[in-house]
Amino acid sequence: MSTWYKNELQDIEKNFKTTREKGLTTNQAEAFFEEFGENAIKEGERRSPVVIFFSQFLEMMVIILMIAAIVSLAMGEIIDAVVILIIVILNSLIGFMQEMKAEKAMDALKKLSVPNVLVRRDGKIKQISSTKLVPGDLVILETGNIIPADLYLVETVNMRAQESALTGESVGVEKDATWRPTSDKAIADRKNYAFMGTIVTNGRGEGIVTETGMGTEIGKIAGMLGRVQEEKTPLQKRLAKLGVILALAALFLITISSVVSILNGNGWKITFMTAISLAVAAIPEGLPAIVTITLALGARSMLKKQALIRNLPAVETLGSVTVICSDKTGTLTRNQMTVTSLWVPGGEVIDFDSFDGANSSHRLTVAGLALCSDSVISGDANIANLQTTGDPTEGALVIASHLKYKPKKELEIAFPRMREFPFDSVRKRMTTIHKADISHEILEFGGNSICSDEKYSEVAFTKGSVDGIVKICDRILKNGRIEAITPDDVNEINKINARLASEGIRVLGLSMSFACGKRVSEVEKNMVFVGFAGMIDPVRESAVEAVKQAHSAGIRVVMITGDHPMTALHIGKTLGIEGSGKVMTGLELEKHSVEDLRATVKDVNIFARVSPEHKMKLIDALQANGEIVSMTGDGVNDAPALKSADIGVAMGITGTDVSKQSSDMVLLDDNFATIVSAVKEGRTIFDNIKKFNKYILMGNMGEIVTMLMAPLFGMPLPLLPIQILWINLVTDGAPGIAMGYESSESNVMKRPPLPPDTGMFSGGIGRQIIMYGFLGGLVSLLAGWLFKSSPAWQTMVFTTLTFCQVQLAFALRRDYDFSFSGITKSPVMLGALGFAIGAQFAIIYAPPLQKIFRTVALSPKELGICFALSFILFIALELEKLIRRIVNKKSVSESV
Repeated sequence: MSTWYKNELQDIEKNFKTTREKGLTTNQAEAFFEEFGENAIKEGERRSPVVIFFSQFLEMMVIILMIAAIVSLAMGEIIDAVVILIIVILNSLIGFMQEMKAEKAMDALKKLSVPNVLVRRDGKIKQISSTKLVPGDLVILETGNIIPADLYLVETVNMRAQESALTGESVGVEKDATWRPTSDKAIADRKNYAFMGTIVTNGRGEGIVTETGMGTEIGKIAGMLGRVQEEKTPLQKRLAKLGVILALAALFLITISSVVSILNGNGWKITFMTAISLAVAAIPEGLPAIVTITLALGARSMLKKQALIRNLPAVETLGSVTVICSDKTGTLTRNQMTVTSLWVPGGEVIDFDSFDGANSSHRLTVAGLALCSDSVISGDANIANLQTTGDPTEGALVIASHLKYKPKKELEIAFPRMREFPFDSVRKRMTTIHKADISHEILEFGGNSICSDEKYSEVAFTKGSVDGIVKICDRILKNGRIEAITPDDVNEINKINARLASEGIRVLGLSMSFACGKRVSEVEKNMVFVGFAGMIDPVRESAVEAVKQAHSAGIRVVMITGDHPMTALHIGKTLGIEGSGKVMTGLELEKHSVEDLRATVKDVNIFARVSPEHKMKLIDALQANGEIVSMTGDGVNDAPALKSADIGVAMGITGTDVSKQSSDMVLLDDNFATIVSAVKEGRTIFDNIKKFNKYILMGNMGEIVTMLMAPLFGMPLPLLPIQILWINLVTDGAPGIAMGYESSESNVMKRPPLPPDTGMFSGGIGRQIIMYGFLGGLVSLLAGWLFKSSPAWQTMVFTTLTFCQVQLAFALRRDYDFSFSGITKSPVMLGALGFAIGAQFAIIYAPPLQKIFRTVALSPKELGICFALSFILFIALELEKLIRRIVNKKSVSESV
């Protein structure tokens, strides 16, 4: 972390061989350019699309299918070979599209650079390209400038900078070239330093370049983005592991069946055809496509709920999230400073919502703070449509008066501004002087004006920090009377101010006077203390409920912010995420290694004054503990963490391009509650993918059992490769897609997340796949055996196995409820099952299709037997659900 901000000016000048009066010489600048290079953000190497595409063919399942296609082609089975190759290419294209997710975060970061900048070289002001800036250059800054590099400020005049792109905090930061730290400071607290990519919102300044390009804070973020390695999602890991298992199983089965076939005296053609059929049967060709379609359906559903999915696997990963790390400003809060409390001497602190204008001191405080503000309001009385220009804090004061008392424009008619003394970093106050309407109600107390002397034609209002306002007051307005301020009054003011500050509330005091001088020193003395207002960026009401829902679903919520620790703790308590009540700061994080943090992060849920490096370290520690981490944010500072997290969630309204391009999901409404809704959808999608996997693997097991046990029934080749492909793609495909439309189970948000290492065969799924796959294969072979003397025997096996898949799809659409429950709300599933049955009839009875699939027409009796035998699977699955319910009910009753 750069520590130039700790140095004195003479040390900076000496180190960079420059002066604030003349800057660098041209020769020095050229030499430094050779040494440090361009002031630009660099990006790392990217894999070419060609490499990404061909890497898809290295998967073991794909290799086996390609070998099967080549063997089929060599044996003259052209249709089988073409169909297998088409499946391989389609699946590879799906994988290619997933990996070709646009890596545009670096491009968005580059947009933060500035084309041209004013510098002082050779004692003259020159305009140069920002890429030519070098350490030691003296940069001249004006209001509205984007800061082109990291600068040590040597001069500031009322300068403020908007650093939300870097720190995530919306309040403008005061800059002061004379400020020197007494200890290490977080980025947000370095008043004598300006950062690349931030904006000068007020005043002007000059600064010496200390870091350029990748050495700047923005450059460090770019470096972190380049170092972040793309990790596979839990689903991708499970599917990859499943692929290896199935590929090894296919190789084993092919080897065994080939050896047995040769020993039984079968010819090479029948041996190879059996081997190819087994390979096709063991590998679920439709699995990648169906999973992608299911994820796409989930993404479409989430979009309706204001969550835009940029990376499809994120749909399922959301369902596995165990920790949500959220930025505070704009995500958990409204990102709008709001007046929440009001206090005047002699009274109690009131909730500003209860302000009704009846109290004269309250009226004066609200009106005076609004008049002593430069912010301008637009829109109507509906708070949703109000917009302000200028400082967000002043905007809050003007909106408060607009909504609860009188619009600033109306007040300015009675009290037109005559002159002003703007805020500066030395006084830390602002004073405006107005023509006084001494009969106006804000000056009336008990029917009398507090300014009874008509010689006073002007009134001054001064606002600033409470302690700073008290220092210039010798009187106090209490209960409608102006009286001398006492030590007890000062103690009470400081005590209430400290209490509000401890709750994370920003307090601004107001004083006034009537005898107005011409100079600031004459006006800001012997003033009357009036009162103060407390402001905070309030939490979203929906966020409070969303945090509760997350907790009930077994998900931790962690708040990460660049704000002050006291503010962070107060917001955390309001949201219900304070946990142990501890707050860890970025400086504390910096002192620990990831290994040390692993224990700490288990009971700390609030982190304040953090930098991008701190966020990365925090996420690394959580992931090292086995957590699946979602990170939300909107600023450039969030980008590395968004990319490093398992799920990066950017804000759609306030988010920067950098954060959006680094994310997996974008919240279109910037609402934390949308994340919880997305988590629910993610869990539902994962449940449906599990159902589909179970469904398709049961079918594959049935095909394998049919192929391996056929010799025992006296059948040489019960299924052809193209018939197996038909089942795997068409019969399984339509119901598989339909499962993606199934609604969530009632307990989806009342159970903890699945551990990330949970396998596809856990929870009894492996047993079910073997048992029902074996049963499906047996009943299919039984259908063929009963009609083994008929030309229809192979078609009977094929059709029974197809009907078994239909029965399985209908039974598996619900894991716990009986299959007919909610069926009227599943029109897609009913349509898919109808399509699967209709398609099977077509290839049985349509002569052109009979020729391709080598089927014969079945009689009604034969068709009825196929359906009756397949119905055994449906009955078996429903009986298992019944038994499971009885056992669960018994367990619950025994535990009560």
